[in-house]
Amino acid sequence: MIVVDAETVKSALPWRPLVESLRAMFATGCTSPVRHHHEVGVPGEPDATLLLMPAWREGELLGVKVAQVCPGNGDRGLPAVSASYLLNDARTGRPLAVLDGGELTVRRTAAASALAADYLARRDARTLLVVGTGRLAPCLAAAHCSVRQYDRILVWGRRPEKVAEIVSELRGSDAEGVAGLEIGPVDTIEEGCAVADVISVATLSSEPLINGRWLRPGTHLDLVGAFKPTMRESDDECMRRARVYVDTLAGATKEAGDIVQAIQAGALTSGDIVADLFDLAGGRAAGRSDNGEITLFKSVGASLEDLAAAGLVWQSVRSS
Repeated sequence: MIVVDAETVKSALPWRPLVESLRAMFATGCTSPVRHHHEVGVPGEPDATLLLMPAWREGELLGVKVAQVCPGNGDRGLPAVSASYLLNDARTGRPLAVLDGGELTVRRTAAASALAADYLARRDARTLLVVGTGRLAPCLAAAHCSVRQYDRILVWGRRPEKVAEIVSELRGSDAEGVAGLEIGPVDTIEEGCAVADVISVATLSSEPLINGRWLRPGTHLDLVGAFKPTMRESDDECMRRARVYVDTLAGATKEAGDIVQAIQAGALTSGDIVADLFDLAGGRAAGRSDNGEITLFKSVGASLEDLAAAGLVWQSVRSS
């Protein structure tokens, strides 16, 4: 069994191949149970969350991710998500590798948003707004730039110093599609929404950040951060105005606060959800049909995505 560090995981997962690997996995499928959630108390801080996420393809690969989300880590200058990924031979059970799960998670999460945007964002989208300044923020920007040709990226966050860090990192990025773009901060989310064609939100917020009244016709809204029913990044008006898509119906209708709370409030029904990534990648549902419509994608993450990414990493390390 080998240990694969974060840098090796990163180099094995360039954005466009990773997006295409996710597309193929959603189109063909695998066994991907809804993940286990466990609250872990942290004295004097918000509870952490332990996530257990298995997935496998018979006779091929089996993987399990153990992840812990610690909201208090922001004050420590640490990533909110820490994780490890165990990859086995599904036929024999032989352990093959332990991968850095943090890097695997941020990259497959960003790639899933990019995959959805490839179906749902306008082809002429030119301005991307990233809301949030965590580890995911620069990954989301780069992943979105792998499926659309943007002219500029705007960044909003609660802490100006963190916004400045993300802007600086993106300006120094050599990622394809990012280098050379106009990149800068925005003072308010409303100001960013007024000019953005695609809005990507990745926070740990429990209160709505995006007001549906701010969304322009033709906008694509990508909601990434709220992974528990008690968390939320959008208000009910977003759901009323948009054509709603999710990564997986089973996960989003159980875990995603944006979806769960909107259904409870009567702003959305499960039948209003147009499709998930299985339907889009499998060709059973169409994406954007009109440049004027507002589209919304809500992801909570799925173990299928981890397995697709881990498979690419395994191929890379075996061939090196």
